Amino acid sequence: MSSVPVKERVKVSQNWRLGRCREGILLKWRCRRVVSGQMPWMQLEDDSLYISQANFILAYQFRPDGASLNRRPLGVFAGHDEDVCHFVLASSHIISAGGDGKIGVHKIHSTFAVKYSAHEQEVNCVDCKGGIIVSGSRDRTAKVWPLASGRLGQCLHTIQTEDRVWSIAISPLLSSFVTGTACCGHFSPLRIWDLNSGKLMTHLGSDFPPGAGVLDVKYESPSTLLSCGYDTYVRYWDLRTSVRKCVMEWEEPHDSTLYCLQTDGNHLLATGSSYYGVVRLWDRRQKACLHAFPLTSTPLSSPVYCLRFTTTHLYAALSYNLHVLDFKNP
Repeated sequence: MSSVPVKERVKVSQNWRLGRCREGILLKWRCRRVVSGQMPWMQLEDDSLYISQANFILAYQFRPDGASLNRRPLGVFAGHDEDVCHFVLASSHIISAGGDGKIGVHKIHSTFAVKYSAHEQEVNCVDCKGGIIVSGSRDRTAKVWPLASGRLGQCLHTIQTEDRVWSIAISPLLSSFVTGTACCGHFSPLRIWDLNSGKLMTHLGSDFPPGAGVLDVKYESPSTLLSCGYDTYVRYWDLRTSVRKCVMEWEEPHDSTLYCLQTDGNHLLATGSSYYGVVRLWDRRQKACLHAFPLTSTPLSSPVYCLRFTTTHLYAALSYNLHVLDFKNP
């Protein structure tokens, strides 16, 4: 926020610390996603928001206030036969994972789009860095693919994970990647694989109960990452100290599954829960949650499937609409 006056920075900082914000709805889906079972995903880039709706990805431009969108989409990216489960932005491309078992590659500023069969069942997660794509599927495999246009669809490695893969992330060093699995067929839901050979390097943690699947995982640095999932914990791992025990953990106080997490790389951590659209803010120096924002109520209870934040706004995608929490103008 170097371009923002110091007085304004202090004001916004205090609003986050005290939980002062104004809630609004940016988008409403045409159909009740909570009924149809669709799960939106989103990404932010500069002044644009990308969000999946059914089998499309739409790009919207923020208005200057950051708390509203221009109604007409900047772009619509199509190609999947079923819902988009997940997508990432990488190297001016959108890499999408679909319920049709396919991966889509779209150029953001052109009409170029390629879709290829990747897995036997839905592709739950995808990541892309350094010209490499990794994908994870319900079919209990993770795969590595090149992004180069002449080699799209050529699988480099197929990894048998013995479990559904719910989340995946490539290390910033581009030497390995982590998979978050269902913890049903294999004792460890978090495993790290060599990106060049596809071989298992290590697994994280121990004594996970069956079903403690990992729904979201994020690297903060080459040696540190965060994970969350069905067992209601956020865990912070530092590979320099131990791969068997996390450095810190935070428990969701109402025993709700944690669908997603986001961090500013410093002290702020935000999580999305499975009931009543609850977004929680955490100070990583404390055990207890700082603030909770329930965005829905009975009978419209929905998980927070994806959340993102900037220095002034937090965006949360639920089953039937997209919410914004405005910490600049509470």
